[in-house]
Amino acid sequence: MKIAIVLFNLGGPDSPEAVQPFLKNLFSDPAIIGLPSWLRLPLAEFISRRRAPKARKIYDQIGGSSPILGQTEAQARALEAALGGDGAGHEWRGYVCMRYWHPMTEAVVRSVKRFAPDRIVLLPLYPQFSTTTTDSSMAAWKKAAAAAGLQAPTQAVCCYPDDEGFIAASVDLLTEGLRAAGNLPQRVLFSAHGLPEKIVKAGDPYQVQVERTARAIAERIGGLDWSVCYQSRVGPLKWIGPSTEAEIRRAAQDGKAIVLYPLAFVSEHSETLVELDIDYRHLAQAAGVATYVRVPTVGTHPAFVAGLAARVRAVLASPQTAICHGATAMPCERRHVGCPLVAGAA
Repeated sequence: MKIAIVLFNLGGPDSPEAVQPFLKNLFSDPAIIGLPSWLRLPLAEFISRRRAPKARKIYDQIGGSSPILGQTEAQARALEAALGGDGAGHEWRGYVCMRYWHPMTEAVVRSVKRFAPDRIVLLPLYPQFSTTTTDSSMAAWKKAAAAAGLQAPTQAVCCYPDDEGFIAASVDLLTEGLRAAGNLPQRVLFSAHGLPEKIVKAGDPYQVQVERTARAIAERIGGLDWSVCYQSRVGPLKWIGPSTEAEIRRAAQDGKAIVLYPLAFVSEHSETLVELDIDYRHLAQAAGVATYVRVPTVGTHPAFVAGLAARVRAVLASPQTAICHGATAMPCERRHVGCPLVAGAA
């Protein structure tokens, strides 16, 4: 069979000139700003214009653009190689599909249609499900595929917060970070992108899944002093916490070295390379933290790629249209109505 695997990610600007249109696409998404389009679109224009100068300065610190596309392409090629070694004789083709910058959904749908696959697997590169990431990407795909007449049977990996491959790769990387921190008393900070609190209260399972990931990693290593924290807060709304900044200051007060692992990101981009590597490192030093080690994202770590390959095979072997971490059991609680499997079972 010919099988297309569509790897979803958010994307990032590929030049300084792309920063403002990238932000406009982001804030035009109803999953990000839940207002009617006649209000949301002018507001997205206003916010993107206002934030673009500051965002350009952020990207200037990493060469003027985001490296996320190249890293996601590398993940797609590694996944093709992992799947192609199974001896099944299928033709596997990975497609990178970015939500807010190129290659965007409509263009990728056209490319997949030209490939004429027998099966399609939608694979979010967001280990923890959120309505603002996974659900938004899948909704955009469904709409574009219908408009283009792409009719191949399509299944989706919903989430994999404690998938064996993802956890094994995370443990390997974090263990190296702990070694690099030396013999000082250490605290592991599991940092994830934050969300407005109202989104979580409305039934989004993201925070619970982030905590599941952190717990699985910590239990595998054992004996850690650790906490979960959230970064990248913007706007006036109350966000879930504690914030990464607050946890850095608390670790400093407790006399701890910091080993920080961005467990909700699987590739490097501005939020890791600038926010964590530069801004939070400076904060830690100013607060008196003796050692600050930032652990890399999983990227193309062999265990992570093997885990993704296992998830793809699992969904292809399942009669369901979507599965969570390769199991048929539904991991989200009934209160998490943002989860499509919970919503579908209601």
